[in-house]
Amino acid sequence: MADRRAARRPASRPRVDPARQAALEVLTAVRVEDAYANLVLPAVLRSRGLVGRDAGLVTELVAGTLRGRGTYDAVLAACIDRPLRKVQVKVLDVLRLGAHQLLAMRVPTHAAISTSVDLAKAAAGQGAGGFVNAVLRKVAADDLAGWTGRLAAAAPDDDARLALAHSHPAWVVAELRRAVGDDELPALLAADNAPPRVTLVARPGRATPDELPGTPTRWSPHGVTLDGGDPTSVPAVAEGRAGVQDEGSQLVALLAAAVPVVGDDAVWVDLCAGPGGKSALLAALAAGRDARLLAVERQPHRARLVARNLGLRPGAPLPDGVAGVVTADGTRPPLRPGSVDRVLVDAPCTGLGALRRRPEARWRRRPEDVTELVPLQRALLASALDLARPGGVVLYATCSPVLAETAEVVSAVLDARPDAALVDLRPTAAAFGLDDAVGALPGSVQLWPHRHGTDAMFVAALHRS
Repeated sequence: MADRRAARRPASRPRVDPARQAALEVLTAVRVEDAYANLVLPAVLRSRGLVGRDAGLVTELVAGTLRGRGTYDAVLAACIDRPLRKVQVKVLDVLRLGAHQLLAMRVPTHAAISTSVDLAKAAAGQGAGGFVNAVLRKVAADDLAGWTGRLAAAAPDDDARLALAHSHPAWVVAELRRAVGDDELPALLAADNAPPRVTLVARPGRATPDELPGTPTRWSPHGVTLDGGDPTSVPAVAEGRAGVQDEGSQLVALLAAAVPVVGDDAVWVDLCAGPGGKSALLAALAAGRDARLLAVERQPHRARLVARNLGLRPGAPLPDGVAGVVTADGTRPPLRPGSVDRVLVDAPCTGLGALRRRPEARWRRRPEDVTELVPLQRALLASALDLARPGGVVLYATCSPVLAETAEVVSAVLDARPDAALVDLRPTAAAFGLDDAVGALPGSVQLWPHRHGTDAMFVAALHRS
């Protein structure tokens, strides 16, 4: 009788490692809710009380698994006797986490497999644990170089080989090849997979770089690369006098403020302002020149983020350099045509220049996204030109280097606008030390992660005649 009772007793729940459970929670949010890992991760760490080394482990598990997903899926596909689409998605997430530990981290094989088995059992039941154990033992039979070398040998072309080796979709590899060229393509793909360091910006007139811990940035005179720790614990950041901002984004704002205009220079507009990092830097620069920035953002929740970044408070006077925030469509802004001295169009784009910071974007984007975004980008640039007065300037920027979103957008708008001309932005960029940031369009600027250590930002300036 005692033996029969023991047989009927349910199996005890596996003890799951808290860091790996947290990593799986973030990956689930990314997959199910289209969340961005860098936004979900801090909340998950707080809710689970993970700090220090445990928080660092979760960060590496999440970011590394997302970056390497393409390579890991190819390895897993070689170890499973059915298509990956027929594997339960939460089990596949566990397998990807396990593959990252086995192939790219210094986690002992037994620990990587046993913790993955426990995670699979907790997520999907006992059978899932056995399946994960069998698959990961096959994965552990070779190292990353061995797997990629063997699988790449069967790839149909060079784009497919690079896609496998550097964990990018093949269509993204092809687009980046067009933008950067054959010689620099492998370095660019490798840079996309290098975890970026946190960069802070001291907003001029409100903070100085000396207040920020870290190393001064190479190009921006207002930036600091954080050596470590939580940026929100930095007093200037907590007080809104400084912020977290990639150096490439800082340079976009600096170029937008520095390109010469003819005549007055008092009315500035950021036409696609959300979430407001560039707006905050532009407003600080405007305040030092007796100018004021109006931020325009279509999405109400993003407009609220812009207002927060600009330091707007209900009932309080507007900060110096700020004219306000307008929730409106940038293609139809409620502003008088020909009334603005400077316009920044930081256009919505595929974001393929920011894959270091948002590795999941490479798996979400599709070639048709480019086709769908281009008409909006052209409409926003045309709208900005309508706002600019004769003698004023428009700066068009994207965090994508894809030619269809950059040089081709600007060329198409210029062809349709006899009242606009391209400004040679290279002398302005050279003032910041950017002598080699030459864009595909003559006179434009292109930043690269492998060359400049920034996101791949494209910038072109247009003069309204």
